[in-house]
Amino acid sequence: MKKTLAIALISLIGFAFKSDKPAYVLYTGEGKVVKYEKMMAELEKADLVFFGELHDDPIGHWLEYEITKDLFESKQQDLVLAAEMFESDVQVILTEYLNGKISMKSFESEARIWPNYKTDYKPLVEFAKDNELFFVASNVPRRYASVVHKGGFEALDSLSAEAKQFLPPLPIPYDPTVKCYADMLNMQGMGGRVNENFPKAQAIKDATMAHFIMKNWSEGKLTIHYNGSYHSNNFQGIIWYIRQNYPDLNILTIANEKQDDLSELNEDKLNIASYVICVHSSMTSTR
Repeated sequence: MKKTLAIALISLIGFAFKSDKPAYVLYTGEGKVVKYEKMMAELEKADLVFFGELHDDPIGHWLEYEITKDLFESKQQDLVLAAEMFESDVQVILTEYLNGKISMKSFESEARIWPNYKTDYKPLVEFAKDNELFFVASNVPRRYASVVHKGGFEALDSLSAEAKQFLPPLPIPYDPTVKCYADMLNMQGMGGRVNENFPKAQAIKDATMAHFIMKNWSEGKLTIHYNGSYHSNNFQGIIWYIRQNYPDLNILTIANEKQDDLSELNEDKLNIASYVICVHSSMTSTR
């Protein structure tokens, strides 16, 4: 009887997914469906929250905004926003805009905003501005990631002191056996881009983001960081760098993933994050 009931329940759930066509399903890292409210109760207790997004997924971007808004309800001025999408050398410009010192037009023309800024990231910046929240421009200036790609970490040594203020302290710690970097060396179809410096160019981004996140964090604060999922999935990338100096922080992660079937979390996505936002692969793109 119990077995029959279980089969019927599974069939009912499967039918509900097909008939309702949910835009997303929220899972724990272990693959259990979880309510948004339960996730938020856990996120509110964290020191750092990483939202590993798909850069062109509208559902993920909407949830970034909703999660940020709901975290603000509980944390108020103890909430800090931070993003890969702004490079460390535009921090002054970003802060000037948030503080009303420069116009929106000046900010958007000078901050090297991403092509999908107005639909996907502008709502977060405007939320920070409206609520007087600090917003960290965390990423490495792309010209210095290019320097590492061409010449390795040692090429950073010859930069000026002025340039180095936009980087983490040198030398950059690096472990090529960390899976996210080891996997990059095995990527196919990348032509001449894949060499021993290719994952180092990723690592300088991770190390820089970790540095500026922690530079602007203090005990009692909660920082939410928006980044591509590869920078935080499997608690590697940025988190690996943070853990070198802050092993005891309460860090929670969210991964934004796509699947053809939302009725269960695919095995390859299990445990990649604390929570997984699973969106149907037919979802439209913001780019």
